[in-house]
Amino acid sequence: MAVTVAVALVLVAIGSLAFHFASPWWITPIASNWHAMDDALMLTFAITGVAFVALHLFVAYAVVRFRHRAGHRASPEHGNRKLEWWLIGVTTVGIIGLLAPGLTVYARLIDPPRNAMVFEVMGQQWQWHYRLPGRDGKLGTTDVRFIQAANPFGMNPQDPYGQDDVLVDGQEIHLPIGRPALAQLRAQDVLHDFYVPQFRTRMNMVPGMVTHFWFTPERLGRFEVLCAQLCGVGHSNMRSYVVVDDAATYAAWLARQPTFGGRGVGGIGGPAEAGKQGRLLAQSKGCIACHSVDGRPGVGPTWKGLSGKSEPVEGGTAVTVDDAYLRESITRPNAKIVKGYPPVMPPGQVSEAELAALVDYIKSLR
Repeated sequence: MAVTVAVALVLVAIGSLAFHFASPWWITPIASNWHAMDDALMLTFAITGVAFVALHLFVAYAVVRFRHRAGHRASPEHGNRKLEWWLIGVTTVGIIGLLAPGLTVYARLIDPPRNAMVFEVMGQQWQWHYRLPGRDGKLGTTDVRFIQAANPFGMNPQDPYGQDDVLVDGQEIHLPIGRPALAQLRAQDVLHDFYVPQFRTRMNMVPGMVTHFWFTPERLGRFEVLCAQLCGVGHSNMRSYVVVDDAATYAAWLARQPTFGGRGVGGIGGPAEAGKQGRLLAQSKGCIACHSVDGRPGVGPTWKGLSGKSEPVEGGTAVTVDDAYLRESITRPNAKIVKGYPPVMPPGQVSEAELAALVDYIKSLR
């Protein structure tokens, strides 16, 4: 029996090593300057891998060497200073090897270069909002008193430095390749975490605080943003994209983005922006985290082509999706549950004007 257990332990160690080196699941190709993150990860794998194998082999040896045998009796030995000092020394070296590289990299991660371009990320259940400084190079001040559906950043409408701030239209932030970027992170409601796997960087977003980190994009492409903290029922749908462009493409994209001042006081209200109010409300209130606008399935029914349809509801009946039904579904979502979808939507806290804008936006998605 002892030999069988020892062989099993040795096979576990060998199998784990084989799986590690042959596994098809591996880290994504890096797209930023933080190669030191990968180096620290590989060092962690090496240290923990050596400890894992050594412990399994030692236990396998001990199982065989000190197995029960007839006529043999164990003799206890109390205290072994030489062994204790060896264990203290090896453990100390291992802990230093695990912690020192990570702490060194983290110290650099939160110390941005002076020429880094700044962009702000606001996390909100269950979406992202992005803001860039305008031509003056400064972000306007914010205050929680000003936060509303049309002004998710809580920007101060009286601050002249905020009037030219770029409020990114949609769930994509573009960045130029090769230029350091400083991400300033805020959370509007609960704990979030801004994470782009290819950049090897992430940081918690804590309500009431501004956290930050920096990176330099080194590869063109479109990279998915994930929330790395469980932030609610729509957590898995809290996704966005960072698009890394060349200088010309980035400049063209930036020129198309609206500014805070261009939307009037509070962020919406200018004539050119009035038609976007429903979409902006859907983004700011988290509706699009559960309801897609392009036909894709989600937590709730897609809004594309929804208006005018006949939808089956729980209880065996069907309803026609008209203005009255849409209003009822937003304010009292559990009144009529569409068949096949969970009753997880909270009642909508919206004004009459916001309700009308949302209904008009849903009706426009044909």
